[in-house]
Amino acid sequence: MTLDSLHFDNAWSRLPEDFFTAVAPTPWRGTRLLDISPLGAAQLGLDVESIECDRLEALMAGREALPGMTPIAQKYTGHQFGSYNPALGDGRGLLLGEAMTADGPVDLHLKGAGQTPYSRFGDGRAVLRSSIREYLAGEAMSGLGIPTTTALAVAVNEERVMRERVEPGATLLRLAPSHARFGHFEWLYQRRKVEDMRTLAWHLIHRHYPELADGEAPFEALFADVVERTATLIAAWQAYGFVHAVMNTDNMSMLGLTLDYGPFAFMERFQPSWTPNHTDAGGRYAFDQQPGVALWNLTVLAQSLTPLIDVERLREIIDGFEPILQQAYAERMRARLGLAVEEEDDASLASAWLSLLARHQVDFHNAFRALDDYRGGREGRERLATLLEITPDDETLGAWLDSYDKRLERETRSASDRQRAMHAVNPRYVLRTHLAQRVIEAAEAGDSAPLKRFRERLAAPFAAHDDGGEDWFTPPPPSAPPVCLSCSS
Repeated sequence: MTLDSLHFDNAWSRLPEDFFTAVAPTPWRGTRLLDISPLGAAQLGLDVESIECDRLEALMAGREALPGMTPIAQKYTGHQFGSYNPALGDGRGLLLGEAMTADGPVDLHLKGAGQTPYSRFGDGRAVLRSSIREYLAGEAMSGLGIPTTTALAVAVNEERVMRERVEPGATLLRLAPSHARFGHFEWLYQRRKVEDMRTLAWHLIHRHYPELADGEAPFEALFADVVERTATLIAAWQAYGFVHAVMNTDNMSMLGLTLDYGPFAFMERFQPSWTPNHTDAGGRYAFDQQPGVALWNLTVLAQSLTPLIDVERLREIIDGFEPILQQAYAERMRARLGLAVEEEDDASLASAWLSLLARHQVDFHNAFRALDDYRGGREGRERLATLLEITPDDETLGAWLDSYDKRLERETRSASDRQRAMHAVNPRYVLRTHLAQRVIEAAEAGDSAPLKRFRERLAAPFAAHDDGGEDWFTPPPPSAPPVCLSCSS
């Protein structure tokens, strides 16, 4: 298959006029492909070798659409940092078309496509820095098994874009089964468009949840599914130290995907109250606030759905959020700690481990990798302490290892089997901010090779790669301050 052989069935463009505005992409000068993702190509039923680079480049430059595409800017609203904003929508991205694949629909969404009616005072452009970060984020999250939008490709152009500084322009061709957001329902609720809201709910059911269509209460089932998907998503974020940093309701996916990567980061030295967003002075979207924010956002969505679902039933469904999240988080953490069988005190063991990391400001990811190879005994404890940068006679580490040793004694797996299982869930390669910056600086200088190499490692983060002398896993030095980013990042 080639790009031109993709079949588009653009159902969103057939929805009522409240949902979108037809907009053509703005052509950008000197667009040049930097990388094509095998993961993204596979989502479209393609392989990288079959993709005509000139054709893809023209698409990402905004010059030529594929046959069957109908570019539109979606309209939605949302709560930003707790305050409702009615003026939101696709301000720099366009839904080019909805490709039908063997596995279902896939949106092709061009980010950095130019101004739309929802740009407000924005220029509709994207910069290379943020485009590369989002491109790599999709690869990293997919590699970790965390639901996410992805991208087919990232391209740079000759436009110069003003953010905190003048930067190279870029476009990102994002992929997702749907870009439906909590904010779509908020928009219709605020406008009192009940029939349009009903239309949107049925669209999601028929397009993405067909098994719900014949049930007694399909709208209730739809909301319950959104609650479950959101809970399991947040559990995965927490288990892997991911901080989204802009959890506005317009950035929440109706399919439970990680959506709209801005000033995100993966935790390094473990600080539960940390956020990488320098505009979030109050820490609303800090790492340890994410479960509560997700619940708040679901409550806002529930309010928007009151014309379709009984209020008491909405409350009952939302009450299921925390148990689902706790169960999903416990499963992830047991796997990361190498525990195959569930026991009542496992949550306390995991919590004490994180408290230990926080107290000593240990690197979150390397701590789990170090634990992979732990074998017990004095020599094992001393080696682990060295890897964690903690003195071997530290009482908190000793007390935790006493509990961990006793817990491992009750495991039925051998030490080698446990190690293999832990290596399969504790990544060696993580999207660290300073490594992403290295890739960005190389790309800005005209070298896209580091981008490709880092992408390959993030897509398979547990595997042993031939790094060729390059360091793709070491955290920043202890003296380096935590990096904070802006929403333009």
